Amino acid sequence: MNDIAISVESLSKVYKLYNKPKDRFKEALSISKKRYSREHYALKDISFQIKKGETVGIIGTNGSGKSTILKIITGVLNPTKGDVKIDGRISALLELGAGFNPEFSGIENVYLNGMMIGFSKEEIDEKLEDILAFADIGDFVKQPVKTYSSGMFVRLAFAVAINIDPEILIVDEALSVGDVFFQAKCYNKFEEFKKLGKTILFVSHDLGSITKYCDRAILLNKGTMLAEGNPKAMVDLYKQILVSGDDTAMFKDDHYMDSELRPNDLKNNMIINEKAQDYGDGGAIIYDYGITDSDGKVTNTLVKGREFTLTMKIRFNRNIDNPIFAFTIKDIKGTDITGTNTMYEKINTGSVRDGDKIEVRFSQNLMLQGGEYLFALGCTGYEEGEFRVFNRIYDVFNITVIADKNTSGFFDMDSKVEIIK
Repeated sequence: MNDIAISVESLSKVYKLYNKPKDRFKEALSISKKRYSREHYALKDISFQIKKGETVGIIGTNGSGKSTILKIITGVLNPTKGDVKIDGRISALLELGAGFNPEFSGIENVYLNGMMIGFSKEEIDEKLEDILAFADIGDFVKQPVKTYSSGMFVRLAFAVAINIDPEILIVDEALSVGDVFFQAKCYNKFEEFKKLGKTILFVSHDLGSITKYCDRAILLNKGTMLAEGNPKAMVDLYKQILVSGDDTAMFKDDHYMDSELRPNDLKNNMIINEKAQDYGDGGAIIYDYGITDSDGKVTNTLVKGREFTLTMKIRFNRNIDNPIFAFTIKDIKGTDITGTNTMYEKINTGSVRDGDKIEVRFSQNLMLQGGEYLFALGCTGYEEGEFRVFNRIYDVFNITVIADKNTSGFFDMDSKVEIIK
């Protein structure tokens, strides 16, 4: 296999589903071989290769087959069809505390898991101190693991998996249970593994982690493999599927192959909220909108520290003097984070007439912390001294901010640090 750590060829996993429990026995005892079941493909004809030293993420909706494929790779499940080849010693953390005996103490389970992986008692003795230091659960290591909290479970399980010097590390969403400090410790270990040239394969719903740590991402949906490639491009496609359920888009060289077939409207190339609250007196209509990144690509995924542009296109249905164009950003909890408008920016927008169309662009550097945010757009103004809302759209689309460094609060001060001795 040379430089290939994991090779998956034409992999399928089929389950038989029965409407009633007794149908299983009817089918087994049927002389005529009558079927009482229907086939469900958890995976269907999946093929990919992972090179030694690569960090690869698998993303997809719930039920897409992410965990199933990891279980087949690690030998927990057998495939219905296809072949998996592994070159290197695997350490896997597929489920919280999988393989732990609840009656055993933490230390006893360390030895149990280590021996299951293939280590001798003497080898585990040498690594025990590092494992316990990484888990950092104190005297609880001497207690039965059935007394552990879920956080303690994952700390110990991950400590075992990551400290037994694997050549290939496979992780399935385990980090979502530990606290933020433990997660930071685990990701630092990821970085250390990457520098050592080890192979990492992990499933995560944390899109920021997928983009930051992975060299490549694989996108699954409904048991099929839609695409693989640049993590940011895969995240864009995944978010489109989350909103629309559309899995027909295709990728080529990190761009949508069908982009020329799409309408030219910006919003048709964005993931938008079809149920966004839209109101106003109709004096103006925001009929198109979108985000472009620093490369000019329409996207819902932005990189912290780079410039992005919000574009709004507005059609007016009556004569209006000095309309105000605005946007606001809030977090997913509904807290207003920031925003601006043409009045704050001291921009004289002039007069518009019935039927006019205007395009407004707001360009700025993105210094929000990594995470998910929602946008609201607005066109307002004053008529006869009264404030009017012509059109406002709340939570019209979201953005995912990808960051390689987060600081305190909502914004990064982008501080320049100087130490003088």
